[in-house]
Amino acid sequence: MEVLLSKEVLSGLVVFSIVGFIGSLVAIPLILVRLPPHYFDERHPRKWMEHHHPAFRLIGHVLKNLIGFVLLAAGIAMLVLPGQGILTMLIGISLVDFPGKRQLERKLIGQPAVLNTINKVREKFGQPPLTVAHDS
Repeated sequence: MEVLLSKEVLSGLVVFSIVGFIGSLVAIPLILVRLPPHYFDERHPRKWMEHHHPAFRLIGHVLKNLIGFVLLAAGIAMLVLPGQGILTMLIGISLVDFPGKRQLERKLIGQPAVLNTINKVREKFGQPPLTVAHDS
């Protein structure tokens, strides 16, 4: 019988999965609690690193998108692995810049189960609930 994965690779994947699961349990709530209540409200523009030097904004923009893609990929993997897949994908999407991003975020956050879960986490930490409003 042919072995597709060595014991070392399989052990590494198990450790990575456990670390990712525990990391998502800690990091996701911290990120969700830090979001301003109007983050998903289109009536409030998002200004990121607005008062920084253009070189710092460019570096920050590249890093933000890179981290967003990593979180998006991790969230997709967590749909079949242990972890908070939908919430991780939502945070990854919120970091990545692409056309139609706000509409996709609104669609994900507009799911009652997702919004209720996020707002329960925010309530535990004494934060106001997120508001979701469409651009008028």
